[in-house]
Amino acid sequence: MIRLIVVAGAASGVGKTTVTLGLLEAYRRRGFTVQAFKVGPDFIDPGLHEVVTGRPSYNLDGWMCGREAVLATVARHAADADVAVVEGVMGCFDGSDATGEEGSTAQVAKWLGAPVVLVIDASGQSRSGAAVVTGFERFDPGLAVAAVIANRVGGEIHGRWVSEAVQASCRAVPLGAIPRDEALTLPERHLGLITAPEGLLTDEWRARLADTIERRVDLDQLLALATPLSSAGFARAIERGRQVEERAVRPPLDRRKGGAAPLRVRLGVARDVAFQFYYHENLALLRAAGAELIFWSPLCDEVPDVDGLYFGGGYPELCGQALSDNVRARKAVRDLAERGTPIYAECGGLMYLAEALEDLDGVAHPMVGVLPTTVRMRPRRMTLGYREVRFDADTPLGAAGAVARGHEFHYSTIDPVPDAVPRVWRLEGRPGDDRLEGYLIGRALMSYIHLHFASNPDLPRAFVGACADARRR
Repeated sequence: MIRLIVVAGAASGVGKTTVTLGLLEAYRRRGFTVQAFKVGPDFIDPGLHEVVTGRPSYNLDGWMCGREAVLATVARHAADADVAVVEGVMGCFDGSDATGEEGSTAQVAKWLGAPVVLVIDASGQSRSGAAVVTGFERFDPGLAVAAVIANRVGGEIHGRWVSEAVQASCRAVPLGAIPRDEALTLPERHLGLITAPEGLLTDEWRARLADTIERRVDLDQLLALATPLSSAGFARAIERGRQVEERAVRPPLDRRKGGAAPLRVRLGVARDVAFQFYYHENLALLRAAGAELIFWSPLCDEVPDVDGLYFGGGYPELCGQALSDNVRARKAVRDLAERGTPIYAECGGLMYLAEALEDLDGVAHPMVGVLPTTVRMRPRRMTLGYREVRFDADTPLGAAGAVARGHEFHYSTIDPVPDAVPRVWRLEGRPGDDRLEGYLIGRALMSYIHLHFASNPDLPRAFVGACADARRR
């Protein structure tokens, strides 16, 4: 029987990622098959989950994907697991705006009917921690705040006081108190935590964390509180989600074979420490649409023999010299773009396809040179938010009139792009923040937006179709 829990934070920075990783490692060490999920538009945390569980971690986002897609994702990927752990985003009730729950951890937890384990930062408080928990319990009576883990306590007595206060005043069960341990603090940089491919989660670190969790958290009681996914209500919701998914992943048919066979193309996907931000669901939907994914590294590889290219986000600004030094790859990508090969490049991919990338030290490195602009990391200016994209023109990713959702998160800026370069979609975010973007040069589409293909499963089918058409030319 699969057990499901949601780990939520009272706020960002309370340590819910560390707690989640500790739970994943502790249950894995007990011999359980553990499946992780992440609420919200995040790439770094799922990568860390994957190191611990050995399985891809999938994003669950109410605003970008909707209820049925979220349920279908959980159903498909937790089906063979013993324990499913969903890590929340920001604070439990934080989402796409200040007045609703859309995009929040609370929304996903209620859709799943799953109990919430609330992580609080107990440093500097004891009984007041119970007041925090009480506020979360009362704020939304429809949310099941089932348990509490107090993080960063100062010692045994401090941890006991927080737990006793919660037990005396709250419905939620105190599961344990984790002492402050600087050795377990995850380092960060400008876009968040250090990423999994950089070797952050060593065997020693994971062992220390799991030992701490096993000593300080009642893992058996947590499993007893967890929701069994076999419940009748969840099973009905899952079935609806499966029906939607079956329609979404139906591959396009090859017109050359009379529409009797699905399309098959080879799609080169850039994946290394510079390009690592991909929604696993995007890759899965591309495969379902008929793409064989060929992973390669723009840092050190030659461009493979493919029908199209997909560049995700990442940290190209940290690898500017190495990317520039791989001249053969840069030239090959530019040649493919000039020949009309479909290319989709988002965020870090856009940076790579620009003429130059100025790194954090102000050093400019030549890049591919498809997009006539320079990307700069100075001055640092954060751009963050959900975006709805409305296509104004036909592109390799979709036709005019298509609508999709994604998010934008970057510190870089680009010099003005010449007006002659077409902008093929309109971004809609906060009021007054609408603008034209999506730069299309030939069949190369470049944008700062990370689109989630589950928001419009026609996009991966369109991209595979564009790759197949280009191959036939």
